[in-house]
Amino acid sequence: MNEDKEYVLEQVEAHNVKFVNLWFTDILGYLKSFAITVEGLALSLDEGQGFDGSSIQGFARIDESDMVAMPDPATFTLLPWRPQEGGAVARMFCDILRPDGTLYSCDPRYVLKHNLKRAAELGFTFYVGPELEYFYFKSDGLELEVLDRAGYFDRTPRDEAIDLRRETVLILEQMGIKVEYSHHEVAPSQHEIDLRYTDALTMADNAMSYRLVVKEVALRHGLYATFMPKPIFAENGSGMHTHQSLFREDRNAFFDPDDPMHLSDIARQYIAGLLRHGPEITLVTNQWVNSYKRLVPGYEAPVYLSWALTNRSDLIRIPTYKPGREKATRIEYRSPDPACNPYLAFAVMLAAGLEGIENEYECPPPVERNVYEMTKEEREALGVGTLPPDLLTAIELAENSQLLKTTLGEEMHSKLIENKQIEWDEYRTQVTSWELEKYLPIL
Repeated sequence: MNEDKEYVLEQVEAHNVKFVNLWFTDILGYLKSFAITVEGLALSLDEGQGFDGSSIQGFARIDESDMVAMPDPATFTLLPWRPQEGGAVARMFCDILRPDGTLYSCDPRYVLKHNLKRAAELGFTFYVGPELEYFYFKSDGLELEVLDRAGYFDRTPRDEAIDLRRETVLILEQMGIKVEYSHHEVAPSQHEIDLRYTDALTMADNAMSYRLVVKEVALRHGLYATFMPKPIFAENGSGMHTHQSLFREDRNAFFDPDDPMHLSDIARQYIAGLLRHGPEITLVTNQWVNSYKRLVPGYEAPVYLSWALTNRSDLIRIPTYKPGREKATRIEYRSPDPACNPYLAFAVMLAAGLEGIENEYECPPPVERNVYEMTKEEREALGVGTLPPDLLTAIELAENSQLLKTTLGEEMHSKLIENKQIEWDEYRTQVTSWELEKYLPIL
């Protein structure tokens, strides 16, 4: 830690840094930030920086509003899009403490760290690789004017978004965030930039940075980028398919060279845990009313609790890009969307998988048929359940989930349920344009 602090102070001097942004998220995954000047940096690295937590969703009640943001020096990096004249700007992610120095249990970064510690006690390191999809629009208004009419992997001439993606990737790499590849997605004006597989805490930090960089680059060009799960009716929504694996030191615990699918018993138990607990963790992986407009049949989003080797209609897919290669063996969990809180999403997926391992859940056989084309009776005969169809159902499942209470902690679990119930009540009392168009002329 002392070496990291020394490195930060050296970098600040070398790059003429004047301001350091301290970043953290609230329960819902909104990125929060306040800036300190370089003169106060050394003290902040030692003691943290006090701030008023009463205005941050879920962070404190009004009568206990004092909080401390403790910078993590390992996350220090310059913000390349900020002006350099008069002093550069850098950022660090923070852990949130109470004034007495104890870790705050409702800090999402703490929740992920706590669950990673549980994995470490079992001998595992958790690695993830999310695919965050998003849309570009010409403004943030209600017109939703797209930049292109291209499709999956299309390379069109004079595609404005190609340059936007290129600029985004270059900035991410300047920040030390490694990128695998980028491409056009299925829907018009929909795109994806995939981050290089790494440990879950680093990836959660990277995902928060990635979402901001995508939006910053779009704004620089007079455009708007959104990670809203389903902004366009009758088009594919945006997902955050999450590749994941457990390693024991440098060995992949999901790999078995003697298994026909190269999956170990641990991998199958992990899959079983996700299938069993998938419905109750969906409130975290898909936390918005709009999330459930994406989770419908026909738009490449999973609805059914099944797994398969190659079938993209299932909740869990086993990628086969490099069959038989140990380090490439992983599972892909396909329901999360990119508007989730990545710290909490990674935590609950890990917790569900570990539950399967610790309790040796039996993994059902893979379903290689298209689940969407089955009858309800066929799915029931195979024991294939469904994800919650709307936010209300997700709230009800999560409210009674012991797994979620244990994973998030009682206090955060309670705050999340309360917040989502308010959102549902606000939504269900709205009169939408669909209702007016359908009913007003005839009723």
